[in-house]
Amino acid sequence: MADTADLIGRSDVNDIEAILAITNQNVDEAEHTVCAESEAIFTWNYDRSRPALVKLYEKAKKSQWNANDLPWEIEVDQEKVAEANQNQNGFNRHGDYADTPFEKWGDKEWIRFGVESQNWTLSQFMHGEQGALICTAQIVETVPWVDAKYYAATQVMDEARHVEVFARYLDTKLSGHYPINAHLKMLLDEIIADSRWDMTYLGMQIMVEGLALAAFGFLHQMTTEPLLKQLLRYVMSDEARHVAFGVLSLQEYYQELSGSEIRERQEFAFEAAVRMRDRFLQQETWERLGVDVKEAVKVMLRAPERPIFQSMLFSKIVPNCKKLGLLDAGDGWLRERFTELGVIQFEDWADTGEEYALLDEVAKDRAAAPA
Repeated sequence: MADTADLIGRSDVNDIEAILAITNQNVDEAEHTVCAESEAIFTWNYDRSRPALVKLYEKAKKSQWNANDLPWEIEVDQEKVAEANQNQNGFNRHGDYADTPFEKWGDKEWIRFGVESQNWTLSQFMHGEQGALICTAQIVETVPWVDAKYYAATQVMDEARHVEVFARYLDTKLSGHYPINAHLKMLLDEIIADSRWDMTYLGMQIMVEGLALAAFGFLHQMTTEPLLKQLLRYVMSDEARHVAFGVLSLQEYYQELSGSEIRERQEFAFEAAVRMRDRFLQQETWERLGVDVKEAVKVMLRAPERPIFQSMLFSKIVPNCKKLGLLDAGDGWLRERFTELGVIQFEDWADTGEEYALLDEVAKDRAAAPA
């Protein structure tokens, strides 16, 4: 059994220097190759034996949408959006920043940070969605159940559409892409390289997409920009189904695993949680702004809204892990790790296997919209 240092390369999950030491060394690469050695599985059993997945598949078919249906004609003033977002989020541009890299910053510098933060955030969403596209294509190949293959095929289409809309928004409404964050890249590489189909589910459907669903919800609530708000609403409805797909599939499969196999899944869930948390330090943004990264991160971590934002990102992951039996399996190892990360308070929130229908209302939204 691995300890924290074995899993994430450091014994202290909050070691800022160790976190910032992980950087993307290939920011100019146009392609990135990961060796995936999974087996493609045919199934000759076409019986529709999993009603929950059948229901999810039918829902997915009815909820497909076209990126061209979004109101792309809306003009976006990125500086005004950045300022409005900061005001909406309670960000204090005029706080006490004495003896920090922001001591001489005024509104102009803080608005520029807001602009770059938008570029960075949407870029990481886009890269993560491409990771989901690749992972879901793997699931179609590797999962042994026909109902899961059917549903995963609809998700491949969803993920292609998500990459499309985030790339289009970045290219036509914002002011530049960022390379993939090193922590996110490490996690995606590990998920794709693992040959076991259920680890692809756990890493992508439960962890990455679970955090993305929470992040999209936070940004959807915060932003005042109408095009992005509608884009996120559409994407969220898809993401809720994707996470539910992981919960419904793994809940059945995990009942067959041994204690040591479950412990391995617990360890992977913890590693994924830490990698995703670390990426939200936005070190690439501070580098582009020419600010001392370590000092900037220290200041931002002290912001009163930061702990709330950071913990809320796990509001989908923790209850889903509990639903899968990962929190308390064995000696409750994952419960202890999530307690250390300060996110265990979300364990009794609704799991996505139950709430996806509440979020999946795109077809209804479109039908209600004025012609």
